[in-house]
Amino acid sequence: MAVYTHVPAEALVAFLAGFDVGTLISAKGIAEGVENSNYLLDTTGGRFILTLYEKRVAEDDLPFFQRLLAHLAARGVPVPRFIPDRGGRTLHRLQGRAAALIEFLPGISVDRPTAGQARAAGAAMGRMHAALAGFADVRANALDVTGWHALIVRCGEALDSIAPGLEARATAAADAVRDQWPAGLPTGAIHADLFPDNVLMRGDEVGGLIDFYFACTDVRAYDLAVMHTAWSFDPAGAALDPVVGRAIVAGYESTHPLNEAERAALPVLARASCLRFFATRAWDWLNTPADALVTRKDPLAYLRRLDWYEAHGAEAFA
Repeated sequence: MAVYTHVPAEALVAFLAGFDVGTLISAKGIAEGVENSNYLLDTTGGRFILTLYEKRVAEDDLPFFQRLLAHLAARGVPVPRFIPDRGGRTLHRLQGRAAALIEFLPGISVDRPTAGQARAAGAAMGRMHAALAGFADVRANALDVTGWHALIVRCGEALDSIAPGLEARATAAADAVRDQWPAGLPTGAIHADLFPDNVLMRGDEVGGLIDFYFACTDVRAYDLAVMHTAWSFDPAGAALDPVVGRAIVAGYESTHPLNEAERAALPVLARASCLRFFATRAWDWLNTPADALVTRKDPLAYLRRLDWYEAHGAEAFA
């Protein structure tokens, strides 16, 4: 989440007038994240998230996300629902952007998850995958192995302004993972971005899964690998916590067991995850406007994770 597009108070009041959610009390821009413009709205009818979709989220993809969330909510998975206006519409335009009013889910996003929280989150991902088994919609992953490889190429020599020799290092690693990408693994709808800040915790229980704007159809075990890379390391990516890492996988398998091929592929899928988030962070680091209310994230934190997976391989998942 972030704020790229400013919405004046009078525009918020006019927008909310089309909904049965009461009148505006307060609005606050949310700086975390890098994808869309988000506001936390308090009204006389409750608390909501207003999202304005920026350039990385294609407007044509929004119905897919809405159907996916409706599918999950109908099956008891704790996800935020889109709020319809009085005419039943859930997609709108505001300040020249596609926009939606979304249910607010209470809970806390933890910075340093415990093993208990990691196990609960892994189990929640497994339940999500099980619930999506009957979801028929398909959306290609724009940041699959081909997509993030191309993004690294586009960054090119500018990567060396982040760290000396970074272009050569990233290109070699990307080529290696592309060549080793496993074939024939089970696929389905995945979240593709289930970081700790996209899981709302209530103690050791999951209260909500949020921010599905990278959701797509891809290898299911890749979703677990993304989670492992995001949850198992300190913020700088310097040290893996093996207890947390094992808890994520154990939690997932408690609700959606892996097959042998999926388990064997986890090391290369984790390296792919590291390169995917390195690529988008590097691109944002090089291209985010200086005046955007957004927290840029260090791409080298994912290069350090990549170093760890390359050095330890299957040991990371033992």
